[in-house]
Amino acid sequence: MKDLDGLIRMHKWQLDEKRRALAELETFADRLADEMAKLDRDVAREREAAGEAPDPVPGFAAWLKAATARRKRLEQSMMSISAQVEAARDEIAAAFQELKKYELARDDRRRRLQERRRAAERRMFDDIALDGFRRRVMEAGD
Repeated sequence: MKDLDGLIRMHKWQLDEKRRALAELETFADRLADEMAKLDRDVAREREAAGEAPDPVPGFAAWLKAATARRKRLEQSMMSISAQVEAARDEIAAAFQELKKYELARDDRRRRLQERRRAAERRMFDDIALDGFRRRVMEAGD
């Protein structure tokens, strides 16, 4: 059983590492979403400010073009991170199944060992009872 305990520890560690990696990816995805929301707020605020100005705001078109390009890059990053998150979740599910397989095998071994011990104990008590019965029969026969 020691071999399974070692495998279980190793698989638990690997599962924990995969979970940590997923948490980092999700944190990064949240930061990207926050940056995108901030960019959208900035664009809305600048459009409003440019719309209220009596004269055309110099540089607004260039700024808007750069903001649009940044938004596109953020969207591409979000798509990439989303794919990585899905892959990480799949890896976690596979690692969890692998861990459960070893835990079930260990539990089954323990159960069978306990059943063998109980059976041996029953045989021992049966032998003791049989010996006691034989002695009583022999003593009664004498």
